[in-house]
Amino acid sequence: MFHTPDYYHNISMRLSEVLDNIGVTENMVMKRRRSFLLQETIERITHRANGTQATSYILGSQSEGTTTPGLQTDVDTLFCLDSFIVIQDWSEWTPGKCNQLMIQNETTSPGYCLLQMLRDDAPLPDTHEMDNIFVKDTQGRILYKNTIIDTVLPEGNQRQGPSVASAAKPGFLASDLVVAHPCKTWPQSSRACLDRQETNSWPTAEMKRYAKTTRCFVVGVGSKVSEKADFEWRISTSLAERCLMFNLNITQIKIYILMKMILKTYINVENLNSESYISSFMCKTVLFYCAASKPSKIWKECNILNCLNVCIQTLNRCILAGNCPHFFDHENNLMAGKISTVVKHQLLERMSNLIPCDETSLFGIQIDKLGERLQIKLNMINEVHHDILQTEEYTLSILTGLLQYTIGHISNCYNFLIDSTKDESLEMKLKILLQLLLHLTKYYRDGAMLEKTACKLLAPLCCTSIGSLIASQNIQINRTISPQAFAWLEAGLDSDGASSRLKLASIMYCTGDMERAVFILNNIEEQYNTEVTEPVCGCYNSLKHYIKRGLGQLCCQYDEAEVKYIVALCVRFFPAEINCVPNELQYEMFRSTQEDLQHSGRCDVWMDCAVADSLPYLYFLQYKTYSNLRRPEEQQQSLNKLMWAIGTEENLAHRETALNLLGQCMEQENRPADAIQCYMLSLRLRERNNVARFHICRCLANIVS
Repeated sequence: MFHTPDYYHNISMRLSEVLDNIGVTENMVMKRRRSFLLQETIERITHRANGTQATSYILGSQSEGTTTPGLQTDVDTLFCLDSFIVIQDWSEWTPGKCNQLMIQNETTSPGYCLLQMLRDDAPLPDTHEMDNIFVKDTQGRILYKNTIIDTVLPEGNQRQGPSVASAAKPGFLASDLVVAHPCKTWPQSSRACLDRQETNSWPTAEMKRYAKTTRCFVVGVGSKVSEKADFEWRISTSLAERCLMFNLNITQIKIYILMKMILKTYINVENLNSESYISSFMCKTVLFYCAASKPSKIWKECNILNCLNVCIQTLNRCILAGNCPHFFDHENNLMAGKISTVVKHQLLERMSNLIPCDETSLFGIQIDKLGERLQIKLNMINEVHHDILQTEEYTLSILTGLLQYTIGHISNCYNFLIDSTKDESLEMKLKILLQLLLHLTKYYRDGAMLEKTACKLLAPLCCTSIGSLIASQNIQINRTISPQAFAWLEAGLDSDGASSRLKLASIMYCTGDMERAVFILNNIEEQYNTEVTEPVCGCYNSLKHYIKRGLGQLCCQYDEAEVKYIVALCVRFFPAEINCVPNELQYEMFRSTQEDLQHSGRCDVWMDCAVADSLPYLYFLQYKTYSNLRRPEEQQQSLNKLMWAIGTEENLAHRETALNLLGQCMEQENRPADAIQCYMLSLRLRERNNVARFHICRCLANIVS
């Protein structure tokens, strides 16, 4: 099979180079994995600190590093409810947990189970039915229906199998959230399959041992061929699968990516009811079987085309047999009930056109312009006549995107933690934050490298919040700042390139210490390199229009702990910090009318806060401090810089707030017409939940009076 013409060797090498050019290299794969594993670690730490009995796992192609920009892969998150536990034997019943007994028998589909509800005070069956979710079967058992997912589906989302799916938006990938219950131990069928896989050297004994230590889950979806689909829960070994993916070599990863591109280009296309009958998970499973059954020596760069053909032919045999066995449970057919006879014939016809898979098939792949790139590599077409992004541009795009996503995710996790304390007293808020710092200290001392990095990124944010909360109370009492507040604020100064120091400057302004405020602001401005420093927002998914080359180049050299100094988080003041906020920005805490609140989503927790992007807030504070110091020339320079920042910084997430601040500066300048224009522009950007409406009314009232 592997004795092929020399030109296959040449095509394989050129194909490998093309994949290198679009970011499929060992270095880029590792950076993707590190980024998403860091986000996963941040979520775990904040959940633990908040007392949330849940663990998030970011799975799928994004976290595996098996994607490209053109594939536009979803971000898959598995949210494990740790308050539940699925047991297989009564002896595993655990006090303090919501215990569910796994039932597998001749009536359940392979790879699926039923969940019987047990009492939480004793290892006995529960007997209470409720809301068509906990339902009694013919044997008197209370079974848990997976239709509970439909009852808690957030507005604007839809159910896809076991997941809650959010559609892709301009500039953003779609996301899937799967709620899972953890199993006490692996099901016997899956353990037996792993033990039997002794052919070849993959997976290795070490990989098998590690896979067995990972958690196993059940997720809410039934088999398509089951008569009890609403009652069945699918067994998920996704963490063990991630272990196998992390142990593939770069050639195998490239082949998996090529399979997904072929799938999108030739198989899952129109006239099959727009449904993906062959999933990327099936391709992954096929790759696992090929890696386990073929010699390890064949998986090398010069043999990519041959290995790709092995995988395509294996997939074709699965379609022909109507059976793609799950790698960890061979009785579980991933194709069961998914492919009708008509569709099967269509799929086989399309597959026949791909076997053997040669350069002609690859030339037709438009994803990441792979086909054109390969033809250029083979000197078949001239690059001059084709708009092809160069390798450096692809690399910069991927790395800056990862950094923005990771830092924004960290900010978002932290902000959700703080928001969860909004109804607590100041003393309780401080207690929770101090508890978080104790958690971070423990993780930093005892944790692995990723946990140490997570702690270094979270701790300054926590210190700044503690200092700002204490300072707000100080200002309310006597308009001064205690040494304790200063100590906390100084401990948090390196959270990022600007936001924590802007909070300190804002506090100085609110206490009337204008000289110190100006000193801090000028220091921030000196260090804020507008050609490199990137605004990052953790409030919502704001569209990024432009990638700064300088930022991308630094991302290539350093990890998140160092690069954080050239990103500027938005400055967020929670309601309890209101005394640290200039009057002009305080309005933002009251942006929402009752009607607006009805249109707010569950992720819009920032709406109750005063939030501004760092760069415009820097120039606004400079304008106000120079005004108080009666330094009109510098005041005007700051106003010009504020207008320049709003007009030229493309990636501002809170541009409407910056325009509201600029409008109030215009009012101070006695330019009411310009002020109203600023507020109108602000409303165009954000029609609802925008205090610009109030500013317009107030400004018009002032003009009339």
